[in-house]
Amino acid sequence: MATIAEVASVRVAGGRVIDDIRAIEIVWRREIIRFFRSRARAITSLIQPVVFLFILGTGLSPLVSSASRGINFRTFMFPGVLTMTVLFTSIFSAVSIVWDREFGFLREMLVAPVRRGAVIFGKALGGATVATFQGVIMLALAGLVHLPYSPVMLITLIAEMALIALVLTSFGAMIASRMQQVESFQVVMQLFVMPLFFLSGAVSPVSGLPGWLTVLTKLDPLTYAVDAMRRTVFAHIHAPAAAIARLAPGVSLGGYRLPTLLELVIVAAIGSVMLALAINRFAKTE
Repeated sequence: MATIAEVASVRVAGGRVIDDIRAIEIVWRREIIRFFRSRARAITSLIQPVVFLFILGTGLSPLVSSASRGINFRTFMFPGVLTMTVLFTSIFSAVSIVWDREFGFLREMLVAPVRRGAVIFGKALGGATVATFQGVIMLALAGLVHLPYSPVMLITLIAEMALIALVLTSFGAMIASRMQQVESFQVVMQLFVMPLFFLSGAVSPVSGLPGWLTVLTKLDPLTYAVDAMRRTVFAHIHAPAAAIARLAPGVSLGGYRLPTLLELVIVAAIGSVMLALAINRFAKTE
């Protein structure tokens, strides 16, 4: 009697949550490897924040000494400089999306038997991890701006930087979804990055501004992130109440001063919308 050979079962890859998780992990790992293989990128991305903190901050200190009311101006600027570090690193990570698309590698990833959202989320998560790591390096300089190395403060700032990094990387991915060339992406991002940074109150208080400028600061999602980080810093230093009210007035909507948790929720909600838009764009056939 002839024997019937058993046929091994075949499963088409993709369609399962575990496949998407594996894709996220692989894309995330690729972003980390690319970062650590580029030492020049890691070093140069820290130069501008250091220049802002120790050169611009020192130069402006005599000019704003009366407004700072005894608080070192570099201490005031430190949360904004942390945001700057995360901002530029996140945007640079988003450039890799356009770079991969221009050279065809992104198309190879998008045809993988996994949801396209997993690929985009993996790149956003990888970029956010890199940006947070850069922020942690800058955070090590806290003692030079008269801040204590309080475990509670450091952990809180790292968590806030991680949230900001993910939001900014999602913003970069949303813009990159429309870009076909690296040069075009860089021009568009320069149009947004510096206004977002300076309107956030990173280097100057947001109190006492003209009405039209106050409206713009409230439309800037970085304003809520910088204020949350500044509150964390000011909660761990000895500062007069009048100085805190002048330098960290908070963000008010309709006369109601938003608590820190609500500010972070607003930032997270904006980031979720931008990430969803980026995923929706990449989900379409190219």
